[in-house]
Amino acid sequence: MIVTRTWLEEFIDLEGITNDALYATFNAIGLEVDSLKEHTIPAGVVVGRIVACGRHPDADKLSLCQIDIGTGEPQQIICGAANVKEAEYVAVATLGAVLPGDFTIKPAKLRGVESFGMVCSAEELGLPKIGEGIMILDESIGELDVGRELRTYPLLNDTVIELELTANRGDCLSIHGVARDLSAALDRPIKAIEPRKIDKAQGGIARKISIQSEKDLPAQLAYLLAENEALRSPLLLSLRLAFVGIEVRSGIEKVVRYSTHATGVILRAYDAQSICNGSDKITLKIGRTRAGTVAVAHDDRILSQVGIRQEADFVAQDESSRILLEASYIDPDSLVEAVALHKLETDALYYNTSRGSEPDLELGALYLKNTCALAGSCRFYEGELTVHTPRRERTVSVSVERLSAIVGNPLSKTTIHTILKRLGFGIRSSGQETFGVQIPPHRHDIHNIQDIAEEILRIMGIDNIEAKPLQLIEKDRTNEAVRTYRQRRDLRQRAAAAGFYEAVTYAFTDRARLEKYGLPVIDEALELANPIVEELNTLRTTLIVNLLDAARRNVNYGIKRIALFEAGAVFDARREQIERVAFVWSGQREPDSMANQGKPPAIDLAAFADSVGRAIGDFALRNMEEEHGLVHPYRSAVALRDGQAIGYLAQLHPDVADDYGLPVTYIAEFDWEAIRPKHTLVTPVSNYQGTVKDLSVLVDADVTYDAMRRAIGAGTIPLLKRVYPVDLYRDASLGEQRSVTLRLFLQSDEGTLSDGQIDTAVQTVLSRLEEAVGARLR
Repeated sequence: MIVTRTWLEEFIDLEGITNDALYATFNAIGLEVDSLKEHTIPAGVVVGRIVACGRHPDADKLSLCQIDIGTGEPQQIICGAANVKEAEYVAVATLGAVLPGDFTIKPAKLRGVESFGMVCSAEELGLPKIGEGIMILDESIGELDVGRELRTYPLLNDTVIELELTANRGDCLSIHGVARDLSAALDRPIKAIEPRKIDKAQGGIARKISIQSEKDLPAQLAYLLAENEALRSPLLLSLRLAFVGIEVRSGIEKVVRYSTHATGVILRAYDAQSICNGSDKITLKIGRTRAGTVAVAHDDRILSQVGIRQEADFVAQDESSRILLEASYIDPDSLVEAVALHKLETDALYYNTSRGSEPDLELGALYLKNTCALAGSCRFYEGELTVHTPRRERTVSVSVERLSAIVGNPLSKTTIHTILKRLGFGIRSSGQETFGVQIPPHRHDIHNIQDIAEEILRIMGIDNIEAKPLQLIEKDRTNEAVRTYRQRRDLRQRAAAAGFYEAVTYAFTDRARLEKYGLPVIDEALELANPIVEELNTLRTTLIVNLLDAARRNVNYGIKRIALFEAGAVFDARREQIERVAFVWSGQREPDSMANQGKPPAIDLAAFADSVGRAIGDFALRNMEEEHGLVHPYRSAVALRDGQAIGYLAQLHPDVADDYGLPVTYIAEFDWEAIRPKHTLVTPVSNYQGTVKDLSVLVDADVTYDAMRRAIGAGTIPLLKRVYPVDLYRDASLGEQRSVTLRLFLQSDEGTLSDGQIDTAVQTVLSRLEEAVGARLR
């Protein structure tokens, strides 16, 4: 929101308030100042009156002007702007004036003719651009005295302030709204807008226009009718609109946008002749549309949708002889939902209406009439026509004690009442400590006592709140939700420590892709009714597919080592939610470094399983029969914990890797409930030294380590704490067998192991292997 100081002064007296004080006040009350720029016309730039204007004798595009600048004799000045021929009063930089850019005005000779000054455009004076050519002065900026310096005109030497508003402060999307907040902060009253003298057309508006409207509409409307004779674009309107960044071309559009920005009331202008098609009377029909919006129509032609947009065919132009002016207000809550749901086309004013425009239509109509009177000759028909639905009064019950607790300082009831009344709130049914606060119609963002407390705090000033040490008095609220959150957090931290990066992907994916790889899909009867895009037309049944998409994007960016994990929800065929954790590692096992001469090895199953284990904890592996098309048929395994399957690890199938353009890639997916710790496991640590023994045995080539592990039954041999394979060897001399070396870690909790105990434990392991899988000592 952009305001100017002189425009604000139309609504509030700022005498004695410096720009620095204004800056500080805005920031204190929550209207953060994004920028503040003071515009000052340079010394030596004066009001000039063109006495004569002719063509330069040697240049068709130059004009030779005689301009009175108050020195007695007109000055000869050459000007290249085409619109100088239409001007009477102009801004003249006299000899010696220094314009922005350190440009000094000196006598000059153009095409052999002398020039003693310069006729200036707005930009040359440091002002924003106003149309093409020079800046033509008029009395909208004040009485024009020839020779008077322009820096003495306050309306030209303005301060432009850009405010950064939060989305809920629609009440401050106008000069009047910002002044209203300043009024409360500075404790200065809002000025009443005095009506200007306007010309009246013969007859009343009811003779030309009638309205038929539905009941209980969420909108209020007011209509004026005017005959347009000589509407023009005064400098004040053009300059202020340029200051606030509103670009318009026609004079009537300037009047309407200027009045809207000033008051916050949504104003529109219709070409009355184009509506009535030459008939003498217009009948407006106002009612709801199928989309739930409110439309204004005539003869089944929609002129506008209130608060959303106006049809271009009916917008008033400067040549329109009769203009229908509309002031409107509509409840923003009913508006925003309809626009989003039906994807309705909107115009520039929708930004204001969707955040809550000014509901005081009388203010908007009065200011619009005054602006028309300033801009030229408009004759208004008597009266106005309105569509009005009584608004429900909104009241919030508050207590002094509760407000004091929220603000953090003890507040008196008098202080609370004073601040609220200055902000336009009403006080209802006031008791000793509890009372009702009536919310003003323009404050759409106030709903509860916390909002009331915020209003009091920003007017009091947060710097005026006594600093106190923070007290935290909290009881133990640990529950299942907290434990789950902590377990997920710990998993993420361990996965990051193991070298993985967390990915967060959509809960949607492509059904065709799931079917292509033989993955489960949602029952068709339970599919998404309105997918956001065709490529995300079903709920995901696995995390892996979306992680592979993320890996592909990283490969396309030139990343050579991609390690990703995600913890999130998937869905079964009945759309029941299941929590999973998935990992993907593609490309290099480690970053380039001196240690690997810049040629790190590719990730393999052992390294991948080790990294995943550091994230989720210990698990065992056994052969996996192929379940879907993502896994490599010969490099995949089921992950086990306590003998129960918790997920799987596998190399990505080469065909799938080619589909995604990935190098060697490994994937894993686990059930969250299966891997989350149910409770903290505490294992006693022996005080006695352990012993490591390697046992090499020959087994048939088709015997898996999983079968050997189950045969040993490590938990049933008291001294055997851990067992794991360390070597696998096979050559022609072994025939159909292979050599497997197992490392046994033996330790006692009661004393130092003797040779006999060690031999007995090793022999027990060997005996079990011989009996179960036919192993023999190598």
